[in-house]
Amino acid sequence: MTQADTVLLNGRIFCGLAEGFAEALAIAGGKVLAVGSVDEIAALQGAGTKVVDLAGRVAIPGLNDAHMHLLPLGLAMGEVNLRPEEGVASIDEILRRVAMAAKARKPGEWVIGRGYDHNELAERRHPTAEELDRAAPDNPVYIKRTCGHVGVVNGRALQAAGIGHNTPSPAGGLIERRDNRLTGLLAESAMRLVVEAMPAPSLAELKAAIVKAGHYMLSQGFTSVMDAAVGMTAGMAEIDAYEEVARAGTLPVRTWVCIYGNADGIGDEAHAAGYRFGRETGLLRYGAMKVFGDGSAGGLTAAMSEPYLVGDPDNRGIFIYSDAQMHGYLAHFHELGYQLAIHAIGDAAIEQVLAGIEKADSAEHPIKGRRHRIEHCGFLTEAQLARMAAAGIDPVPQPAFIYEFGDLYVTNLGRQRADASYPMRKWLDAGLHAAASSDAPVCATDPFKNLFTMVTRETKRHTVIGGGERLSMAEAVHAYTLLGAYTQFAEDKLGRLVPGQLADIAVLSHDIFSVPVETVENAVCCDLTLLGGEIVFDRHGQLAAAAQ
Repeated sequence: MTQADTVLLNGRIFCGLAEGFAEALAIAGGKVLAVGSVDEIAALQGAGTKVVDLAGRVAIPGLNDAHMHLLPLGLAMGEVNLRPEEGVASIDEILRRVAMAAKARKPGEWVIGRGYDHNELAERRHPTAEELDRAAPDNPVYIKRTCGHVGVVNGRALQAAGIGHNTPSPAGGLIERRDNRLTGLLAESAMRLVVEAMPAPSLAELKAAIVKAGHYMLSQGFTSVMDAAVGMTAGMAEIDAYEEVARAGTLPVRTWVCIYGNADGIGDEAHAAGYRFGRETGLLRYGAMKVFGDGSAGGLTAAMSEPYLVGDPDNRGIFIYSDAQMHGYLAHFHELGYQLAIHAIGDAAIEQVLAGIEKADSAEHPIKGRRHRIEHCGFLTEAQLARMAAAGIDPVPQPAFIYEFGDLYVTNLGRQRADASYPMRKWLDAGLHAAASSDAPVCATDPFKNLFTMVTRETKRHTVIGGGERLSMAEAVHAYTLLGAYTQFAEDKLGRLVPGQLADIAVLSHDIFSVPVETVENAVCCDLTLLGGEIVFDRHGQLAAAAQ
């Protein structure tokens, strides 16, 4: 009989949606050896077996953030933090933080910030270039709205990017002007003009960002992620950074690489260099190709069939590409063998993308079985959902968008469209693999806010958005574990705690299946994380202390 390396006792083990709960679990060789009763698992213990005392806590499969930006999250940790939950509730506070950052830099060095939400500011508007100029007169400044699809720059940054009063908005983007003057606000493809003018991070900085963000994810119970646009910030250097940390064994989490394939991306270059579907280096796996279809509903740039209710009465958002261009990209990357992971939030963008994937279907290159994905997929119609189910095209949503932006959706789009957004219940009932995710650094990575919203459909202000789309806690954890594994072709290895699967486990501070749901929103954290049976995060150092 195989002896267990580690056993988990004295709590509950959530094995999976279909499997339910067990009393105890045994690990051997990095995999789940057995789950069962305390007596059954005790029979597998030996003199060298490590015992993890759950002390009434619950263990679940390691969480999987199926759409986030790991490397950009690491870089953002070194930027000016402008998120609302960090106390940024006014333009004055934004300017204060920008001014403080500028004082710590030499003249001419860039000040970069991220995370403000104009809807959460007292002024309920974006800062302007002139205001940023006053805060940092000697430095180029670039701050991004939380969605990452809208940003504001100051005069020095506009000059560095070559943007003048007569510079036209690029296709798929916006350079905002009011009274024939630049406001500093840029949207979608126009933001690339600034990104390309900024100094690129060094290879060392890219590697450090990956490792820092990866360890942060482990601390929240995540053992797997998808980096949803590798190459968007620093081109092929990002793949070099990932490869180096993976070969060195310092990549903290299992990472499904989604390559940035826009017109300014690295799709063809990466393919030519051999970074293709199925390639693996340590914990790193390649499979998906990202193309942006539109923007964000909060930023008024998601492409909608009906106008927004605020701002320009004719605004229906922004298409990044024409139908012909988008369909060409989809057919091209589909034929190259990549899983498609296409950003589309508004129903008009979803239609463009869905039609393009359907058009790419052929006898030689069928779409069935390819697990193509529509990322976000926030405001789709019932007919579009049915077509996705028929074609095996999965949505990869962010329930956290409801938590953080749901009230803004009501303002921007009205109650009916807001209630129908991100329909987790409909997707699950239709058999679609709607894998939960955060889109970090767009939203906070906190999985417990995400779980809370899947179960309650409440925003952070406790507005209920589409209550009929609620899931049970078990279904919500399922969306955050096995469904993520499925979208990454890993369901045979990850997402459940059953014999033979990798022992990726999160031990939570509370039993989220029995405590009041408001406890899940505000009080739960991850105490222990195991990756392949090895303890990689120990919040209280309890196991290290027990070994002494």
